Amino acid sequence: MILLHRYILSHYIRNLILIVASFVSIYLLIDFFEKIEDFLEKGISFGITTKFFLFNIPFIIDMMSPVCILLAGVVTLGMLNHSNELIALKSCGIPLKKIVQPIIGAALACIMLFLVMAQTVLPTTVSATNYIWNREVKGRTSSGIYRNGRYYYHGQDGFYSFARPDPQKNVFTNFSYTTWNPRYQVHTLIAAKTAVWNQGIWTLHDSQVQTVRGSERFTTEVLQERNYTFPEQPDAFFVPPYRAMELSLTALYRETRHNHSDEARAKAWAEFYGRISYTFLGLPLLLLGLPLLLLVYRKWGRDLSLAIPVSCGMAFVSWGLYTTLQSLAKAGYIPPLAAATSVHLLVSGLGIFLLVREDT
Repeated sequence: MILLHRYILSHYIRNLILIVASFVSIYLLIDFFEKIEDFLEKGISFGITTKFFLFNIPFIIDMMSPVCILLAGVVTLGMLNHSNELIALKSCGIPLKKIVQPIIGAALACIMLFLVMAQTVLPTTVSATNYIWNREVKGRTSSGIYRNGRYYYHGQDGFYSFARPDPQKNVFTNFSYTTWNPRYQVHTLIAAKTAVWNQGIWTLHDSQVQTVRGSERFTTEVLQERNYTFPEQPDAFFVPPYRAMELSLTALYRETRHNHSDEARAKAWAEFYGRISYTFLGLPLLLLGLPLLLLVYRKWGRDLSLAIPVSCGMAFVSWGLYTTLQSLAKAGYIPPLAAATSVHLLVSGLGIFLLVREDT
């Protein structure tokens, strides 16, 4: 490694550590003041409270990693530009692509490290923080499981099974509700294409009700629409937030192989590709942020005071577009792989074009 690369690399790593530490500190400070009252009300011990916030750090780093990679590169190149070192290097005939090589190489190394963290560390820490917050603080316990694109819940009097396309809406598809007699034999099976819960009433559309009559007889009733008052409400169907973050990358891949319905398979692939592509999002942002810094400096001459807000704005727009594509992929409107790579290819292509133009 030549001396120039070591010099730039040391600046990038130092800036990355400072930026990551700053984001983690700000996030923890805000999170602490938002949640400490809940911990105190429940009488949670100091040790468990400390464990919750410490175990939340890997999740924060994973969530902020693209922006941190971007800002570390922008600050590093901006400092070289501000001290006229970048001009001196260019005047010596060193092209810009060679100057930014250690920054891009370090960013790739950090992305690999974040992927390893997503595979090994993140599932354990997110599971622990979810358990502490939901079980110890909020007193909520998941009463079911999620398998192959369907939710399964054991209620007070029966067993629920359904798909829930949007967790924020009380609309359930391929819904079924089963009850048993005291001898644990099936007594009633209610199946419906769609179930909607509204103000305490379950409304089942295109349903079929099968009821056991004797040891070998049962009756079947087909209904277009009927209201029911099941004991449970949608609030009881609790699934911890960030459930996908509790799964490693290999576990997410296994989810894609186990799902049988097209809808569940598309969602599983979107989760898998989305986790990987989000970690890689920092690289295209960096490729575009570096030439943007030089363009801003040449046009307005304010260096980092304007380049950093411009970079953050560019990152926000890219993140918004990426999130929109991921939502469309989970809903099955676009292929998951296309949703995971479109923003990366677009931003990277524009960034490489601007970097090459800076050397001409």
